[in-house]
Amino acid sequence: MKDKFYENRKIILKGLVVAISILFIIRLFYVQLIDERYVLSANNNVLRYVTQYPARGLVYDRNGKLLIYNEAAYDMMVIPRLVRDLDTLEFCSLLGITPDDFIIKMERARKYSSHKASVFEAQIPKDSYGYIEEKLYKFSGFYVQSRTLRKYPNLSAAHSLGYIGEVNPREIEKDPYYKMGDYIGKSGIEKAYETELRGRKGLKIKMVDVFNREKGSYLDGRYDTSAIAGNDLTMTIDLELQEYGELLMQNKRGSIVAIEPATGEILALISSPSYDPNLLVGRIRNQNYPILEADSLKPLFNRALLATYPPGSTFKLIGALIGLQENVISVNTQYACAGVNAVPIKCSHNHRSPLSLLEAIEQSCNPYFWNVFKAVIDNPHYSSTSSAFEKWREYLLSFNLGKTFDSDLMIEKPGNVPAPEYYDKYFGKNRWRSMTIRSLSIGQGELLVTPLQLANVTAIIANGGFYYDPHIVRAIKRKGIIETLSYKKKETLVALRHFETVAEGMSRVYNSESGTARWYADTEILMCGKTGTVENPHGDNHSLFIAFAPRENPKIALAVVVENAGFGSTYAAPIATLMMKKFIQREFEKPYYEARIIETNLLNK
Repeated sequence: MKDKFYENRKIILKGLVVAISILFIIRLFYVQLIDERYVLSANNNVLRYVTQYPARGLVYDRNGKLLIYNEAAYDMMVIPRLVRDLDTLEFCSLLGITPDDFIIKMERARKYSSHKASVFEAQIPKDSYGYIEEKLYKFSGFYVQSRTLRKYPNLSAAHSLGYIGEVNPREIEKDPYYKMGDYIGKSGIEKAYETELRGRKGLKIKMVDVFNREKGSYLDGRYDTSAIAGNDLTMTIDLELQEYGELLMQNKRGSIVAIEPATGEILALISSPSYDPNLLVGRIRNQNYPILEADSLKPLFNRALLATYPPGSTFKLIGALIGLQENVISVNTQYACAGVNAVPIKCSHNHRSPLSLLEAIEQSCNPYFWNVFKAVIDNPHYSSTSSAFEKWREYLLSFNLGKTFDSDLMIEKPGNVPAPEYYDKYFGKNRWRSMTIRSLSIGQGELLVTPLQLANVTAIIANGGFYYDPHIVRAIKRKGIIETLSYKKKETLVALRHFETVAEGMSRVYNSESGTARWYADTEILMCGKTGTVENPHGDNHSLFIAFAPRENPKIALAVVVENAGFGSTYAAPIATLMMKKFIQREFEKPYYEARIIETNLLNK
């Protein structure tokens, strides 16, 4: 009985040994003859894995003009463990680098990996590639990998287009798609639409000999994958208008933002001074970026989206709309003005008195709009100054002041619309009144806006009370199909009927005998505008102007800011007028003031 038990155990053990042996044989058969990945691993020393970088998507303006395209370039790659018997001086001469540069680059490559390829010298231009390729067989461990560089055929819209740069460790950690040596959008639409523009990388496996020379594709390219190009974008920018705006703003600090009111599409976004976008492409980027960053004129700073200013007299239009909505004034309400002797807020000039609302907009009368603000904040309908002010603030927020837009603009400042808590802290709870904060009535004090926000306010008035978030890309081409982007319609807290009154006042700014922009009235286009002169504690006042045209069925709304340029009517108003004529008429007889605007240099002020 006992012998039979042990005999059965022997049979079981023998069976297990046979079963395990069969499993090993099957696995070895699979590894050796079927699954060739292990062959790849075993032959790493004679195979080269070359990333196929896709061409980034092309970028066009709203009229189909090319804004960004790709040009071939090459990266010098290195596998440190394969570098041997190197003539360092000859190699440095070939690449145009110093021996010290060589040591730094090799240390960086070894730190990354001794066995994996990494970029030794990035973005070698195509005109240097041919000569380098002829000599490369002398230098084991090095090879060239193709990629593309961005090129900008027009030297405009640098801030909107943005630039690309090598990924940093934080970006690699955030998205595993990227590896060391890859490039990513760093600003502008290159960053905002990175996933659309970048495409998808491919891979080629090459066989190489002991002299580092390619001998063909491994297994006839069975394991190769093709790169897929990025999607093309159509921007909302009108290149011709953008270039004209940049010409008008040359040698000046400031910005222009022009919007198509019916859609929210940004027609031009100008920040001056600017820079040539080609300066931040390829190997010269590392040299040029620190120079641009250190420039006292701040050409890298996007004033259109990041600079904040008190809105000055342009804000009086919102004050009028709030007063009408709150029923504290009507179009016929009159207030007296003592001109430059008025108190507690003096007027910028003497004019007839008293004034109605439309006349006050036409004359940009400070005391009138102080009285409107006082009537809103001191309205007995509200239980306290704080609650009335909170309601006033809600109106501003509905115009998207004090916050950023929900669109494709990557960087924006929200500006500032002070809350009641700010004044409670500064003056004490229940210890401030309309008189305490009276500077807000004329767009000064703590109130701050961006040029983009001012342009959007103008678009709201042009539309009669609604807007679409300003955006800079209108369509994406995916797999040959063009997808037009759309945004949600938004309205303010002001009833639509009041906007026509304010638009009429803006028309008088241009078209009445005493309007503050009467010198620039156009005989062919009925324009509407509002001047603004903003106090600047650091120097001369800033010149502001907002406008739209034509009066009926507006095609363009814009804001112009010229820093340290004085009155709004001196520089900002004529620039805005020229921009509207350019967009609507394209070709027009040049007004007398165009040459003055182009030739004026305000950078020394």
